[in-house]
Amino acid sequence: MTDASLPTRTYAELPWLRNARFDTGFIIGLLALSCITGAVVLIEPSLFYPILVIDLWFLGYHHVIATYTRICFDKQSYAENKNMLFILLPLVVVGTLGVAWVFGLWVIVTIYFYWQWWHYARQSWGISRAYRGKDPQAKYEDGWLDQAIFYALPIFGILSRSAEQQPTFIGLELWSAPVPPQVAAIAGYITLALLAYWVVARVMAAREGRLAIVHSMYMLSHFAIFYLAYVGTSDITIGWLMINIWHNAQYILFVWMFNVKRFKDGVDPDAKFLSYISQPQRLWLYLLTCIVITGVVYWGVLRAIDWVFFAGLSATIVLYQIVNFHHYIVDSKLWKMRKPKIRETLDLNTQG
Repeated sequence: MTDASLPTRTYAELPWLRNARFDTGFIIGLLALSCITGAVVLIEPSLFYPILVIDLWFLGYHHVIATYTRICFDKQSYAENKNMLFILLPLVVVGTLGVAWVFGLWVIVTIYFYWQWWHYARQSWGISRAYRGKDPQAKYEDGWLDQAIFYALPIFGILSRSAEQQPTFIGLELWSAPVPPQVAAIAGYITLALLAYWVVARVMAAREGRLAIVHSMYMLSHFAIFYLAYVGTSDITIGWLMINIWHNAQYILFVWMFNVKRFKDGVDPDAKFLSYISQPQRLWLYLLTCIVITGVVYWGVLRAIDWVFFAGLSATIVLYQIVNFHHYIVDSKLWKMRKPKIRETLDLNTQG
């Protein structure tokens, strides 16, 4: 039975991260964008590269640049994270160049394929924690069961892709982990059982009046995109494009929302520029700033380095992956929902 002690909330009053309009677009809109893109490319394969270019320039590179609004756009963030620029970045440069020089480009492509899968899953996990932390009255699973339900589909997806033994990825040589099809099939059955349990648990929570509606909406979008990207789409590259668009756009909007909440009291004298462009009415300026920096870094600096010191597509790919790999590590350090500052900024309760 429904718990009468829990108040009934309207759609606008649900525990959104920002508000109903923003979060609905964030959860449903981004998934729809990814699905529509995948459908367009499947219908007209010649549009893949034009769409890829748009994705890279307006979402992919831009979302990497958005990371740096968290580590070096104000004095406090720079002081806390400068080692990520002056120690971590050189180490990533040396490590990536060394691997490419000794083993070849296919190793970099393979590392990217598996690391980006993990990076996408971890970002989604963090966002799911944020949504969970907004609704203390809801009923959730805990511990290993909670994580098993969340990661089951991503793991099944990457095992399925590996079992396919695809020879190329985005037109480049790929090595796939030697996963027997039987192992992927077993993972699929386990995933199906966990998802069935989750659905039944959500129905029971709804009957008790303790359904986390917004969190459940996000979880459904998470399940959908990982299924479509790694299982439901036969083409490995189109599947990647779909989840890459979802991930990139998700990150850009989440960072912007975080900055808006961080500077909700107006322009901060200690972070004048970042706080100015992070006011709610200046989303256009925030996006424009990141796009301009994207042009400087990717079109200017990286292309200049490539032209002066290297030659050809292989060198360009390695340079871009240096930036990606550094971004992956930085994100893993920055975005932990258990950090008090992040929980305070996002107004999360202690359960998340």
